[in-house]
Formats: sequence, C-alpha cells, structure tokens
Amino acid sequence: MSAGLPHLVRRFFEVLEAARLGPAEQAEASRLLRAPERDLFWGQCPADQRHGLESARLLLRRCPARHDLARAALLHDVGKRHAGLGVAGRTMAATLGAVRFPLRGRWAAYRDHGPAGAADLEAAGAEPLVVGFARHHHGSRPEDIPTADWEELCRADYA
Repeated sequence: MSAGLPHLVRRFFEVLEAARLGPAEQAEASRLLRAPERDLFWGQCPADQRHGLESARLLLRRCPARHDLARAALLHDVGKRHAGLGVAGRTMAATLGAVRFPLRGRWAAYRDHGPAGAADLEAAGAEPLVVGFARHHHGSRPEDIPTADWEELCRADYA
C-alpha cells in the first residue's frame, strides 16, 4: 500500500504536533514489546513512537487478542531512525519519493525505511509477521501475511 497525499499531509501535521509519550503511554508500549525490540522502539523520534502506539491501540480495539499484530503496528516504522531527518527533511523525502524523484543519502534511507527496519527487527528476533509488515507496509501484501491480518495492519497504519 502506498502513501497517498491525504496520508502524507496528515502525517506531516502529526509529526509537527507530536509530544513525547507520557509515563503511562511508555508503560503501555513497553508491555507490548519483547525485550530485544524495546531499544528499536525507543530509538525512534517521538512522532514515530506516538504513531506506532496509536496504530497498535487501534489494532487492539479491533483485535484485542492479537498482540503480534499490535507489535507489528508498533514497530513498523523503526527503520526511519536510520535517516535522522527532521520534519522538513522527512517532508521533502516523502514528497519527492511520492513523485518518484531519485533520492540519495539520508533521503533514500527515509524512503527505504521498511527494509532497513525489517533487517533490524529480524536481527532482534522479532516474529516473521512483525518483520514482514515493517518490510512491506508501503507495498503489496507478501504471501506469508494472511489477507485479514494485512488489512487490519494497513487500516491501523493509515487511520
């Protein structure tokens, strides 16, 4: 699934307005994460932490017993931390990427955050569903993620 303009605009404002997670929210996220995944989650900027937590919450409201799906939602953007871009850089990378402008350096790292995050998650021992959603969340559903799970994860990411 590719990010459309409405999603990109909404995410821009979310990033601008994102506050750090409070203590109760930090505990909520920590309860969902496995120990090796915590450093990856906490290494993200506050906006990506917040987006991941909100995606996981939405998913758990729809599928309360699926903590694996919640972890996938919580961790799907961990690869963005490799780019080290602020709001302006993220906006430029997303905009230029959307029009298929060739990107290099940190901008390309931002565009390619899915595979980078998947590699990190795989190294941390995350389950295949978590790794697969991180790798493919801006593309098509891979065969190893059931259609219903994919649809729930995408709904949570793009809500």
